[in-house]
This record gives sequence, structure tokens and C-alpha cells, in this order.
Amino acid sequence: MDKLLQVQNGEAVSRRDIPDLPFRDFQKVVLSKTDHSGFPVQFFAYENEEKELKLITVIRSGTHLYTAGCSLPEEFPSLTAKCEKFHMFEREIAEQFGARPKDHPWLKMVRYHANYRGKEDVFGNDYRVDIPGNYPYFSVDGHSIHEVAVGPVHAGIIEPGHFRFQCAGEKVFSLEIQLGYQHRGVEKLLEQAGQPLNRLPVICESIAGDTAIGHSLCHSQAIEALAGLEVDKGSKIIRSVALELERLANHIGDLGALSGDVAFNPPLNYFGRIRGEFLNLSLTMAGNRFGKGLVRPGGISFPVGEEQRQIMINKVIDETQGIDHVCDLLFSAHTVLARFENTGTVPRELAEKIGLVGYSGRASGLSYDARVAFPTELFGEMEANRNNRTVGDVCSRATVRREEIMHSLDAIPKLLSKNIDAEPLPVPASHTLAADSFVVTINEAWRGELSHCLLTNKEGAILRYKVKDPSFHNWTGLSMSLRNQGISDFPLCNKSFNLSYCGFDL
Repeated sequence: MDKLLQVQNGEAVSRRDIPDLPFRDFQKVVLSKTDHSGFPVQFFAYENEEKELKLITVIRSGTHLYTAGCSLPEEFPSLTAKCEKFHMFEREIAEQFGARPKDHPWLKMVRYHANYRGKEDVFGNDYRVDIPGNYPYFSVDGHSIHEVAVGPVHAGIIEPGHFRFQCAGEKVFSLEIQLGYQHRGVEKLLEQAGQPLNRLPVICESIAGDTAIGHSLCHSQAIEALAGLEVDKGSKIIRSVALELERLANHIGDLGALSGDVAFNPPLNYFGRIRGEFLNLSLTMAGNRFGKGLVRPGGISFPVGEEQRQIMINKVIDETQGIDHVCDLLFSAHTVLARFENTGTVPRELAEKIGLVGYSGRASGLSYDARVAFPTELFGEMEANRNNRTVGDVCSRATVRREEIMHSLDAIPKLLSKNIDAEPLPVPASHTLAADSFVVTINEAWRGELSHCLLTNKEGAILRYKVKDPSFHNWTGLSMSLRNQGISDFPLCNKSFNLSYCGFDL
């Protein structure tokens, strides 16, 4: 479409090349592009150098990315009223910049913080005294209806979030999830004037502890594009391996947790141990079990020698058969299948409407995988994964995880068998960014599509840094999965998604 600029994943373009449309034209072209097969990757507001409020979007359609921008009025017609895919994005814009999406069907705060411009709060909150704020929960009236409130403080050692169930007996009519208790102002910290660039990777890999590699990779690719840095193939191999190890450890841990939720303890114990083995492979590469400090703009920070490579190859090969056998045990147990099958179903049509990503989307029949559509590092040379159960229930999400585990177990030795000749980077490193530029990066983190988007000003300083974790899309999917389910199935549904609180709260 001539009113949209096609861009490439991880390639910088001039901000002047991005179409700056009248709002009505912007709305029309964006809705047209996202009507069926298109999905918003990014949709956010920012203030330009003249303190004008602007709106910019990145839309994916097939294997292509498109962008456009416009000036954003203080009140604007909501796109969500016509396309549900924008619902969380517009709520975020209202909270961050005080611009009101008129006729938004579900306009509520997202993270509970005052807007960045010091404008009157859209939600009527006084952030000095209103805790947790004016949050109008959805409610159902009736003699047999009751509410169940869970959190934000939970019984386990997990992050805070509030879950409000509307129930008739044991059946859940509606689940509403209020987050924001982990809000740390990450985006504003990344944009802070005078912030050294070599400090930014430390912030990014701390956005979500279980996705340190995913976030640091997205950040590094963005800085590489803006600074004109080349990455050698050996470093790309190690970065790809690190991302797959992160995927492997998390999926294995969650299959074990799902086993525990249905009181099937053998896989719980086995997978819990094996998760630690793969975290230790990240330790082998980076000196810590979450891979922090490994991925940096321009390459990798630590050398990976022959001894380390053989340790990783041998461990993955040695554990593959045992993992496959325990998966067979889990997925052949009729007691497990009785709990997994037809529980927490998100059908394809609904998954498409709300824009589910990652394994949660693929479990509902959406084929999108950023490793295939927008490959980075060495993923363009890897064979794509295949998913066989896609009816959208807990069993589908667990099965897709199993398939991804086996895919990673196959891919990691193949990647490590390639010629690795990677020079570790000097640390710290400083870079000069291209002025008046724009870049978007997308990677398939273990939960799904992860994206960082950067805009620089005329001096090459960061004007806007936008982060979108896959959980930003998928928390709505968890809410939908509980409709007409027994409330006792919530732990199972919740773990089948296993979304990030801090990745969402930023």
C-alpha cells in the first residue's frame, strides 16, 4: 500500500521516510492492513523534538513489515472499536500520554502510573493516594453469582498480579486480570538523557529475568542497525544457541509444572532437574545461568572455546532420549489427558482477533513464528518447527511446547557443529547512533514475538524506546481461556500460558 513504508527487521531507516499521514488516513490504512491477516507489532505514541504528540505503528502482514505515522489528537477515534487487536495498545497510549481513544470498549489503566506529559489522568486517578487506583472491574449481577479475588500477593514465590473471577458456582463467566504492580519505568529509563549506551543492555536483559537473551538480542540488533555494526557469523551462532537454550529451559520447566498441577509427579521431578542442566549450559557460555552479559551490540562478550562447545553438544545429545521418554509418559497418561484436553480452549478465530503470539498462538492454529517470518542470526538456516495439535486447549499448548523442546534439542548440536570463530567484544563498548532514524527488531523469544523499536533525534540520541514483550498480547488470551471453565482449572490454564508480569509491567 502506497501510504505505508515497507521496512526490514533490524534495518534502520530515516524517520523522514516514514509517511506522516492525516489521522483519518492513518486510521483507514492501518485498519485496512490489519483487517484479516495483518497484526500490529508496535503501536505507540511519542513526543517529537517540538513536543508534538505523534503516533507510529509497525504492522506485520505475512513476511513483510510496514510502518506509518501521524499526529495524535488529545482525543481520537478508537481503532479498537473496529479491530480488537489494538485494544491493549490504545489503553497504554491513554495511560502513557493522556490521549483518550474515544469509544474504546474497555478503557482501563494498564500499569498504574501518571502519564509522561503531566496531563490530567484519563482514568481519574490521584497517584498520591489512590491505590490500586480507580479500576472499574467488570461485574455480573445475580443471586447465584459470586466473585473470587486472587492476589496481588500470591501463596507461591511468584510476581504480583490481581485476578478477579465472576462465577456461578464453580463455572467462571469472566476473568479480569489487573497488572502493573511491577511497573519500573523501564522505557523512560532507556530514554533517559545522558544514559550511557553501554548501560542499556544491562537494563534490557533485566526486563524479564527468564527472557534475558531475548530482550538483550532485540536491543543489540537495534543498536547494531543504528550504529552500523557488523556481527561475525560465529557470534550469530552463539546468540542463536543462547536463545534456543533459553527456550529449552523454560519449556521443560513448564512441562514439569503442568505435570505438578495435575498431581503427576514423575515428570515434575524429572523436568525440574533437567531444567537446571540446561540453565547450567548458559552458565557454561556466560558465567551465569540466565545468559546475562553474553549478548551485546556487535557480537558476544565471552569466548566460547572448543571445550565449552563439546560440553554443550554432549549434554544436549545425552539428555534428548530421556526427555523424549518422559514426554511420552506425560502425554500418554489418561489421567493427564483427561485434565489437559478440552480445558482452557482459545479457538483460532478468537486467537486471531486478540492477536495471540508465540506457542500460545500456534496452539490455537496461528502459524506465525518470527524465526520463520523474520529470521535473524542463524535462524534463516534452520529447519522450521511443525505443530500437530492446534485446537487451542491446554493440551495443545503443552504439545506445542513439547515439539519446540525437541526442535531445540535437534537444532542446538547442529548450530554448535558449525565453524565458530567469534572474537569476544571489548567491554564496555560505546557507539554513535544514526541521527533522525528508526529501527524495529523482532525475535521469537520463548513466549513468542518480542520487539524493540527505537527512534533517534537529530543529534542521534534516543528519542523513544518502545519495548513489547509477548505477554503484552497473551494476557488477554489467558482471560479468554477461563470462560465457561471450572475455577479449579485456573492454575492449569495459567501455567499453560505462563506469562510474564514484569515483562508486561515494564
